[in-house]
Amino acid sequence: MKRRLAQWVLDSRGWRPEGPRPLADKFVLIAAPHTSNWDLLYLLALTEVYGVRVRWMGKHTLFRGPAGPLMRALGGIPVRRDRRENLVLAMARVFESHESLALTVPAEGTRSYATHWKSGFYHIARAAKVPIVMGYLDYARKRGGFGPELLPTGDVSRDMDAIRTFYADKVGKYPDCAGPVRLREESCETSG
Repeated sequence: MKRRLAQWVLDSRGWRPEGPRPLADKFVLIAAPHTSNWDLLYLLALTEVYGVRVRWMGKHTLFRGPAGPLMRALGGIPVRRDRRENLVLAMARVFESHESLALTVPAEGTRSYATHWKSGFYHIARAAKVPIVMGYLDYARKRGGFGPELLPTGDVSRDMDAIRTFYADKVGKYPDCAGPVRLREESCETSG
């Protein structure tokens, strides 16, 4: 029933899934480009069609009031970005306690333009020793799905080069809101 509803949502908006389902049982899923509130709906519909149960991290304010239980039922994990907590280690422990887990991280961290991606997705995958799967929504073609798996090596620039190459032709709903596929620490590597 849920899969048929998800397929109807995609069909009614002209979207099509593309590519194979990820092979890994546990992975960090990059959700990019992320420029619109619609991204969550399409992400959830696509993953339902693929039969992949995702959990996703979202700003804690999304979980307030009557929307809170719905957001949690849809796989949401509230995150407080205004507190100093070791989110990477906490998420790595979540991976340890599950036999299968697809943790979705909107690497841009916002729907607005940002000068760099948040590196949490990378560090969570390294700490949990799981691959990164490059999930995407391409509004230009109305296609979405899963790209390659990448086991992070610790060579941030080289790993990010592979990620940049994959996302180079993916277009968000609002292209002007999509920033460069670059981590802040890459700038530190080149300037240090």
